Amino acid sequence: MFTISSSLSLFSLYITFLSVQFVQADCECGYTVNSALYTDLIETDFLHLANITNDTDWQPQNYTVTPELARGPYGKIASINNVVPNPLKSQYDWAGDAVNGGDAGLQLFVRGGLPQDGLIPMAEVATARIDMLYGSFRAGMKVTGTPGTCGAFFWYLNDTQEIDMEFLSVEFNATSQPVNLVLQSPKSEEAGFNAASTATFQVHQLNFTPADGFHEYRFDWSPDAVEFYADGVLLDTMTSAVPTAPGHITLSHWSNGDPNWSAGPPTEDAILTVEYLKGYFNSSDPARQQDWSNRCISPSVVNATCHVPEVTQAPNGNASAHTFFFSMQANETGNQTVFGPKKKSGGIALKMSMTGIAALMLMLSSVAWILL
Repeated sequence: MFTISSSLSLFSLYITFLSVQFVQADCECGYTVNSALYTDLIETDFLHLANITNDTDWQPQNYTVTPELARGPYGKIASINNVVPNPLKSQYDWAGDAVNGGDAGLQLFVRGGLPQDGLIPMAEVATARIDMLYGSFRAGMKVTGTPGTCGAFFWYLNDTQEIDMEFLSVEFNATSQPVNLVLQSPKSEEAGFNAASTATFQVHQLNFTPADGFHEYRFDWSPDAVEFYADGVLLDTMTSAVPTAPGHITLSHWSNGDPNWSAGPPTEDAILTVEYLKGYFNSSDPARQQDWSNRCISPSVVNATCHVPEVTQAPNGNASAHTFFFSMQANETGNQTVFGPKKKSGGIALKMSMTGIAALMLMLSSVAWILL
């Protein structure tokens, strides 16, 4: 038997229903780093990726650069054969034995010895997306200790708009463990692409040996500045020559024999290994911007934005190497690009058509009218 009290309760439920904001999924409005909100993400777990050619996010590079264009005594030849996935044997572990031995992750080779054709074999992968406009990008990497290569993690549009973190293995010794932080600019172009003479080139000594283990290298790019980090510690902030147009992320390991930079070639195969790449960014693509507008009801709704966790220790070992991935959560990457064969992750989202909402509202209205 329905009472006035029960009728009022149903009516209250109906009013509450009308006021609900439907949230399609957690993080639907994006990901926050410090005070910045980024709408899109790319995350790749290379520790468990067996075949990069099936990954829609990454494009292994194949190209040849002559010595003249490489600006060194040798040229460069990038080949997919030098991009070698080496996943962990166990899909449940985050450290341990790799399928091919050595360090687990994506291995980028620079082949050793004097090249017979004047071209040093190297490795490079780049994101398929070229619409990255401001963001926070981080890579878990172990660079080589074999002298004669340049290991690079960078964002790129062209030779005068580029954000670089570069490691010259010839510079590593008992008292020096530097990383070169660079914003390529028109001034570096004027100097023959020797950024060392510009204000946007800094050499920062690290308090660890990059070739001895994995570390997270990161740069946060905003319209006003680029901030560089290692294992969550701020290394430097640059406020001039900040890029202003969209581009892509590249991981590269190369040598051209230049005695003033990469040196080399290495006397034996040199390997740079990548555990993961994560990027949280805004897109310049109008279609992606419309996707965000469609799915983001309001950034103020609970769980509509998600904070990106900080990495504050070197990602080595089963615990510390198990860093956080939104793409490994049930409902936090709706309509996002993630690693693997799928172009987008739909997440587990609550979706209700406008027709369904209207029908439910009509039903509740009818029940409330009868009971009242």
